[in-house]
Amino acid sequence: MPTPVSERVQKRRDTLRAAGLRPVQIWVPDTRRPGFAAECRRQAALVAQADQLDTGLSDFMDAALADLDEWK
Repeated sequence: MPTPVSERVQKRRDTLRAAGLRPVQIWVPDTRRPGFAAECRRQAALVAQADQLDTGLSDFMDAALADLDEWK
């Protein structure tokens, strides 16, 4: 007779815990919710506007990228 799902799940959880891991619950935005896409567009527009107003941002990002290139 096959092992019940709850026992298999518990066995897997026990194995992961024995490996030093622990379960974490993460809540994320519901992308199916009405208005989600509109809110994404609104926030993206705010970020784009802030980027245009920050004249030093591009220089900072270029310097950070160059710094990463040196890590190779």
